[in-house]
Amino acid sequence: MRAANTATSDSSYAGHKKWLLAVFVVVICAGGGFLAGALSDRQPAATRAEPVPTAKPAPKVVEGDGEHGPVAMVWIPGGEFLMGSDHQFAQPNERPTHRVRVTGFWMDRTHVTNAQFSTFVQATGYVTTAERKPDWKALRVQLPEGTPKPPDSQLVPGAMVFVGTETQVPLNDYSQWWRYVPGANWRHPEGPGSDIAGKDDHPVVQVSYEDAQAYAHWAGKRLPTEAEWEFAARGGLEQATYTWGDQFEVNGQKMANTWDTSARHFPVVSAKAGGAAGTSRVKTFPANGYGLYDMTGNAWQWVSDWYRADYFSQLAPGVSDDPRGPNDSYDPSDRYTPANAPKRVTRGGSFLCNVEYCLSYRPSARRGNDPYNPMSHIGFRLVVSEGDRKSAAGGTLHAAR
Repeated sequence: MRAANTATSDSSYAGHKKWLLAVFVVVICAGGGFLAGALSDRQPAATRAEPVPTAKPAPKVVEGDGEHGPVAMVWIPGGEFLMGSDHQFAQPNERPTHRVRVTGFWMDRTHVTNAQFSTFVQATGYVTTAERKPDWKALRVQLPEGTPKPPDSQLVPGAMVFVGTETQVPLNDYSQWWRYVPGANWRHPEGPGSDIAGKDDHPVVQVSYEDAQAYAHWAGKRLPTEAEWEFAARGGLEQATYTWGDQFEVNGQKMANTWDTSARHFPVVSAKAGGAAGTSRVKTFPANGYGLYDMTGNAWQWVSDWYRADYFSQLAPGVSDDPRGPNDSYDPSDRYTPANAPKRVTRGGSFLCNVEYCLSYRPSARRGNDPYNPMSHIGFRLVVSEGDRKSAAGGTLHAAR
């Protein structure tokens, strides 16, 4: 594919090149899932000397059957854990580590899949963010003050798509491998020429935070808090580097869908290099200690909290009980957007994460993203509190398989 800096090749966009580039940088920096700068040390994680997590009895996997817990969800027992990371891989927004206590809850075993999201759309007629004309009021708060509104003819439905490059490029210009593609949406993740045929059991992507919330309301569930998500992702391991332990590979086995830089450098996706990267079927890789699949890798996951880069440093000493996140957003490291531009947290990394440019397939890694910005590597999964489940009429939840 050809990398581009504009949403379309139509010449009518030429006069607004600066605006379009600003929009692209905003959405990429807000949710691209990459580090803002080059990593100081890019050795593969498997070769590092890493701390051994505190030994604990292996948790028991408890899956709901419709009577004792919701179908296709597993019980996360709750408890106290050390959130964040002071590891050498950790970014400033993951520090400092702090004690958190969460109450038990049920969590989807997998990302919400294309089949499940399709059931929701068929039942409700819901139209996703990417299928609507962009809302200038929502967009302009992500842009520098004074950015002029483009003509309505240029505000066309679509979404950000990873297109990659044909050859190796310097990793300091995101627009070389991301493009706003008119017509891209959850049914057509890479644009009008793509589809999800044969991918019913892949994570749904190109869904915004707003879309995830709409699905959650229909399903009788909710997005997890950031603390709930990290507790669940760790699978009972205290401060392990990955959701499965401290070694990137286990007995030579890959443990998550991430970019394999030994096969091709990031972000090269030419036909000669093997084509574009993408999601894999859920349950392709082993589950973590709680029976959850793809908590890292495959697709980023929306959580409910507002994103503040300094949130962990603001928490009071001691133990935080069921924290719900900050009251606003703050991201001073993103020089292309106002520091207080609205952002929601995404967790878990994606199929694009790699040791050359992104190490976000770790349970402590966190990013902020425009809540109205769908991308081809962001999905979600949901949770439900035990009390809410029991108080629901009949205890029933939508559980499209």
